[in-house]
Amino acid sequence: MNQPRYQKLFEPVRIGPVTAPNRFYQTPHATGMGWRMPKASAALRGIKAEGGWGVVSTEYCSIHPSSDDFPFAYLSLWDEDDVRALAVTADAVHEHGSLLAVELWHGGFHCNNRLSRDAAVSPSGQGLHLLGPGSARAMDKADIRALLGWQAEAATRARRAGADIVYVYAGHDYLPLQFLSPRTNRRSDAYGGSLANRTRLVREMIEVTREAVQGTCAVALRMSVDELHGPAGITHDGEAREIVELLAELPDLWDVNVSGALGNDSKSARFSPEAFQESYVRFVKGLTSKPVVGVGRFTSPETMLAQIRNGTLDLIGAARPSIADPFLPAKIRDGREDEIRECIGCNICRSANNEAVPLRCTQNPTIGEEWRRGWHPLRIPARASDKRILIVGAGPAGLEAALALGQRGYEVALAERGRELGGRLLHDSALPGLSTWIRVRDHRQHLLEKLSNVSIYRESALAAPDIRDFGADQVVIATGSRWRRDGIGTAREQPALIDADAVTRTPDDLDNLQGPVLIYDDENYYMGGALAEQLRREGHDVTYVTSQPAVSAWTQMTDEQGFVQQRLLDLGIRLFVSHILQAVAKGRATFGYALSASPVTMTFGSIVLVTGRLPVDDLYRELAQNEAAPAVARIGDCFSPGPVADAVYAGHRFAREFDSSAAVVLRRERPDP
Repeated sequence: MNQPRYQKLFEPVRIGPVTAPNRFYQTPHATGMGWRMPKASAALRGIKAEGGWGVVSTEYCSIHPSSDDFPFAYLSLWDEDDVRALAVTADAVHEHGSLLAVELWHGGFHCNNRLSRDAAVSPSGQGLHLLGPGSARAMDKADIRALLGWQAEAATRARRAGADIVYVYAGHDYLPLQFLSPRTNRRSDAYGGSLANRTRLVREMIEVTREAVQGTCAVALRMSVDELHGPAGITHDGEAREIVELLAELPDLWDVNVSGALGNDSKSARFSPEAFQESYVRFVKGLTSKPVVGVGRFTSPETMLAQIRNGTLDLIGAARPSIADPFLPAKIRDGREDEIRECIGCNICRSANNEAVPLRCTQNPTIGEEWRRGWHPLRIPARASDKRILIVGAGPAGLEAALALGQRGYEVALAERGRELGGRLLHDSALPGLSTWIRVRDHRQHLLEKLSNVSIYRESALAAPDIRDFGADQVVIATGSRWRRDGIGTAREQPALIDADAVTRTPDDLDNLQGPVLIYDDENYYMGGALAEQLRREGHDVTYVTSQPAVSAWTQMTDEQGFVQQRLLDLGIRLFVSHILQAVAKGRATFGYALSASPVTMTFGSIVLVTGRLPVDDLYRELAQNEAAPAVARIGDCFSPGPVADAVYAGHRFAREFDSSAAVVLRRERPDP
């Protein structure tokens, strides 16, 4: 039943010839599945529709082999096989009364075309966006005519597959935006020079798309209204306004965002607040009578409502929040907004696309597993026995295991040695920009408090005899991990030479730091950079050294690396890359430097080693060796240290598979024989 306070969010919205049943619009986002996993992709999108999203969009869908992003996962509409594959998703979405939007895509010089081996194209000829030899040739008039034909053919196929909304995609630095932008369009013919000429291709793409869908589908224009390149490119207070005025009534829907790179649009919570794009896109509705959708990592119903009431948007766009909680609209509708699993903006979902693997999420362990494992975000099998379960450790893995086992109906006891639940989340969420990460704890703690069959024991440090005396049928050890002190990380396989009198610290013990601080990052994710920022803001003189060629190198996968590096530079932190720790003595560290045969020595007051982590599994090992102990298992970092998303997933998987004797085999999609 719709809650009166949020009734406006559930109003239908007319989009050309179709009507969205509400204002919740799952904007296009990658899944890491693409054309190779149509069943898994269809199941994922179908869950979104079941969860109440009025419009469910695909990821980028290539219109021609000259727009090939292999090995990254993308959809395609090159032929009739693609039509049949996409129809499975259309059926899954339509089953729940939602509309399917298909984001037709040509990447221009952002395509490597390694699979198709077609030559890459661009407006004016330039190097490929991706690192590697080669360039994208300049398109002539025949190429432009061909592009318009490809767009029309793909739109026709999308319509036959069951699409309700078909996109012209002029965002994220892809080919239509390359024609719009003065940065990349240096043509002097009818498609270059003046703004009217640079807009011509997008106008013609809208026109051929509309003709192709024959009035049965809406035509959407996704456009970046600010490239975030300053006056060299399109800006929201400059040419973007003129472009919207020129095209105002042509599309049936405006899908607007910022660009320059995908990381600007899907900026992590570390570098942006909720609704951070509002100031960029607010102007669009004043220039068109057509509905407008935009994004901003919306998780709060109040913020969503404000976007509608203040005239910024007509539809609430969401990618990451729809991944964290596919049932976000239904929970608002049913008055269960307190149960929304809020996106924390960690961007681990973006890493999946950048690694060319299926989607994963820190908050939602079921995402990507809808078809492969048959997991549903709300439904879980009932208990298979009356076994009583004791979980030791209330970090991400322990909390998720306790919640999922409790939801199955088992009697669960959760013991935590500290007063606060959360484990590593308590430390990580206190780092600069990571406060949203505590939502992982808060969501689970809130739902656990609603379960009468789950008991939580705080300040309960259990030893092996205590556990044996507890009388549980199953013990689950989720005691986390600790940071290594020997220098072994990604670059070192053997311990570094560390003198006993050297003042060394890890992220676990940062008390009484002396003098200038040297942070050695050989983990390469968020911790090294975040600690450097925190200590600098506390007044320390900080030097950051990493084994990799870039600061916080793995954050390239979460689209954060450039933001991290710029933040550290802005704070005056000295940065050294490609230095591998060799030895630590009192007050000095010796590094091997990739560009020098001679060792490099740096002085410090304290050195903080951010390298590898070790499981805290002593309790597990003691219990496992005792035949009188109950059945015991270990999960999360206690089993294998990794990102928080992996710990949550491990806790959930244990709970799903507990008490099952059947071998669990991951389903894989295979090519037709």
